[in-house]
Amino acid sequence: MPLSVFCLVLFAALMHASWNALVKGAPDKLLTTVLVSSFAALIAACALPFLPAPASASWPFLVVSPLLQALYFALVARCYHVADMSQAYPLMRGAAPLLVAVVGVLWLGEHLAPLAWLGIAVVCAGVLAMALGSGRLRHAALPLLNAAVIAGYTLLDAAGARRSGHPLSYTLWLFALTALPLLAWALLARRAAFLAYLRGNAAHGLAGGVGTLLSYSLALWAMTRAPVALVAALRESAIVFGLGISVLLLKERPPRARLLAAGVIALGVAVLRLA
Repeated sequence: MPLSVFCLVLFAALMHASWNALVKGAPDKLLTTVLVSSFAALIAACALPFLPAPASASWPFLVVSPLLQALYFALVARCYHVADMSQAYPLMRGAAPLLVAVVGVLWLGEHLAPLAWLGIAVVCAGVLAMALGSGRLRHAALPLLNAAVIAGYTLLDAAGARRSGHPLSYTLWLFALTALPLLAWALLARRAAFLAYLRGNAAHGLAGGVGTLLSYSLALWAMTRAPVALVAALRESAIVFGLGISVLLLKERPPRARLLAAGVIALGVAVLRLA
């Protein structure tokens, strides 16, 4: 993986951890997630007229992936409602890279060197160890379900972006379409609460929208330059950023075992750089 791609994926990971922290720290996590998605869609809609349309070969992916993305956003909000970010976040992300690697080899025909497999395995082991670092694991079903959703849309979007001829245009259309079911639900089911929440939390929604849009745009671009499994695993360095945010800003107190697991993730990232 070129150094420029490696550094951009790390920056994307930081952006991903940041917008997740906004959701975790919000009073209404589901409405905050809708705001983040909606502001990302608004930014995308403003930029799309200046970009070429993605190639028709990518359109089927733009039909299915937004549904998975909307489910992902809803599950993120629910996970942070029932569990600490320092446990739910790594559990959601930990199983996804290995699933992506296996299916990527079988479906996308990617070839991974032994060192790449080692790096992916070390990252996944560190991430899952962090989730287990508090001893008794509670509320594991939702984060694990979201891990499968993450793997699904990652593979779909990697294939779609590669077929689109213009990864940025594909990503912006993806965000514009993803927000539609979430925004429709908010306006139909909780209209008054959503509009009041928007007035008081628009800045948080805008910041989160910029973070998620920038994070995923960079990741999808990287997947057109490097194997999707390597990019997906490297993105999990967001767990380390998320741990730092949960300690410094959210005032959570993760046990020492999670801090040691962060070191394992960092080791896996170093191996991926060598791969």
